[in-house]
Amino acid sequence: ASTRTEYTDPRSVVPQDDVVTKSLISTVCQTQQFRRTLAEYRENLYRIAYSWCHNPALADDLVQETLAKALKNSSQLRDQQTIRAWLYRILSNCWRDHFRRSRETVDVDDIILIESQTPDLQHDRQQIVNRVRNAIARLPMGQRQVISLVDLEGCSYIEVAQILDIPIGTVMSRLSRARKALKDQLLEAEVQGCQKVRHLRAAK
Repeated sequence: ASTRTEYTDPRSVVPQDDVVTKSLISTVCQTQQFRRTLAEYRENLYRIAYSWCHNPALADDLVQETLAKALKNSSQLRDQQTIRAWLYRILSNCWRDHFRRSRETVDVDDIILIESQTPDLQHDRQQIVNRVRNAIARLPMGQRQVISLVDLEGCSYIEVAQILDIPIGTVMSRLSRARKALKDQLLEAEVQGCQKVRHLRAAK
């Protein structure tokens, strides 16, 4: 029986080195694109981190840790459309880890951090922003996390539940209590401000 030799066009053969090189280039490009995507969320992450801890240095550290973990575990992100919630969940875990290291026995929902009063500012808009920030700083941490994610970042209840790993019912109850407390604090601050003005006028 005669043997038949198959002919292979040399031009159709791709060297193994070229395959490896293309794969590496593709991986590098994907990593660079992912880095750019993470950079776009840096400001949002910092805003949330600062609203939780009210400490610029700590907020920056939390963001750095979040981005590092996101880059390391990028393969865990299955859907690019959910990257915001994914990053916020990593940030939330970093924040919880920080608290566990510093206060092992404290429930995060019971923690209240009081920010020092800032000087009165002449610009009305800045005064309002200041009052809101101070009021948020007085909320228990669990409420502060929920209200910052929902009202500042526009996350849905489902996203917040996934980010904080709590039931949707808990999200809704914390948000309701946070909004009521925030409203009460702002009204109280407004009343105190009016009383100060009346006292100053009376003194004149």
